[in-house]
Amino acid sequence: MNKCKSFPSVINQNSKVLILGSMPGVKSLEEQQYYAHPQNRFWKIMSLLCKCDNLHAMPYETGLEILLKNNFALWDVIKFCERKGSMDTDIRNERPNELDKLLEKYPNIEKICFNGTKAYMAFKKYFPDYLSKYKHFKLPSTSPANAKFKTEDLFIEWSLAINS
Repeated sequence: MNKCKSFPSVINQNSKVLILGSMPGVKSLEEQQYYAHPQNRFWKIMSLLCKCDNLHAMPYETGLEILLKNNFALWDVIKFCERKGSMDTDIRNERPNELDKLLEKYPNIEKICFNGTKAYMAFKKYFPDYLSKYKHFKLPSTSPANAKFKTEDLFIEWSLAINS
């Protein structure tokens, strides 16, 4: 089992939509970048949502700036865990990030979108009261492990939530 630690949040005072993952995968942890696996569709979906060509091909910091300019924020529900590999089902001994403090500090957040079931279930476990305070959506994961969803189908699901 590897000890995993999530990244700092990516957020500012203009952020309205908080996108929460569970815990970065092995490639993301190695690169110290959200959604760094080349087959993860997150950056492609966000390119479409931000109406920005090839966000996935831009330098990482530029991508984060564009997300912030489009009022998105990123973080993970889990702060620490033990896990072999990248699968959410292998997460053990998890401890949550301080999402309650983040949401208090950034009152402009209107909506929470969960990138996959594990992110939603962990949030529900640790912060159940916040589900009634925010519009929220459990979205299909952009992970390559979620092969049953094509990128086009992911975009439809994500855009319906983001634009609701």
